[in-house]
Amino acid sequence: MTGDTAVPVVTGAVRAAGLLHTVAGPLSAADVRGPVLAHEHLALDLSRGSGPKAVLAARHRAAVAAELAVLRRDFGLSLVVELTCRGMGRDLAALARIAAASGVAVVAATGWYYERFHPPEVVGAAPEVLARSLVEEIEDGRGGIRPGVIGEIGSHGDRPSEPESRVLRAAALAARATGLAVVTHAGLGRGGRAQLELLTAAGLAPHRIAIGHQDLLDDPAVHRELAAAGAYVCFDTIGKEHYRSDAARLRLLLALVEAGHADRALLSCDVSRHGYLVGAGGGGYGHLFRSFVPRLRAAGADEELIDGLVRRNPLRFLTGRDGEWGGAAGGAFR
Repeated sequence: MTGDTAVPVVTGAVRAAGLLHTVAGPLSAADVRGPVLAHEHLALDLSRGSGPKAVLAARHRAAVAAELAVLRRDFGLSLVVELTCRGMGRDLAALARIAAASGVAVVAATGWYYERFHPPEVVGAAPEVLARSLVEEIEDGRGGIRPGVIGEIGSHGDRPSEPESRVLRAAALAARATGLAVVTHAGLGRGGRAQLELLTAAGLAPHRIAIGHQDLLDDPAVHRELAAAGAYVCFDTIGKEHYRSDAARLRLLLALVEAGHADRALLSCDVSRHGYLVGAGGGGYGHLFRSFVPRLRAAGADEELIDGLVRRNPLRFLTGRDGEWGGAAGGAFR
């Protein structure tokens, strides 16, 4: 049975043009006037595969909400794309509480991470079966909350494993059925080409795909290739200096911009454990705005370019509407 016949065509859940699904309900992309964090985690539990520190648990909720509220006040932060999916300790109710407490809209995700974190439902399941499960969640929601993005769909190494390949194909099928975009996790930046090849082979348009963690791969040629194909290139671990310096990230980003692909870059910090929070001594969710963006300006980036990188690009990606959401920012970003 093919993906086209196995995956139901969704009518009620297909995203209306320019409309985002947030944990508080629909939001027009045209109303997002401040910056967007394109790849973050607000509540997760990766302790099963990464150790006890890889959590953002209930005891951290107040600190997370407080950080976002400060960023909303100081930089006009308008939206967070929260990419904790199945098998990562996703807590949709917690996301709704954090959004309400901070005043920052949150888009929740669905899908499966890389193989180490696959739950039992993935084992041996055909891509069409997995896709149906995603489509049902996107259409019906859980606890009244519907996902607004599929991700972060993971793989490690230069080629996805067999289970990871099935999950990537399922993500593509579900994205085709629902109109949502797909964000990947490319371990240490590797395997992005293979991810893009697999997703597009399943019929998903490149502009609805964002290849994750490319700032961990010091290969500008790969970045250009992904962008030239039409995919988004994620510089989404900004501030994680133990992986790569922000100076190197800035160099890689500027190379992509200078190659003519400024409209294909997405920026974020990927806060994925409580030690990254400001209260624990980390850079927090605001490192992008407090540290990296000023370095971009110092390197010659103007406000139009910065607004594109932190607002217009993620909105185009989430809505699948290339060339829209232009114009100057209306929020307090500076």
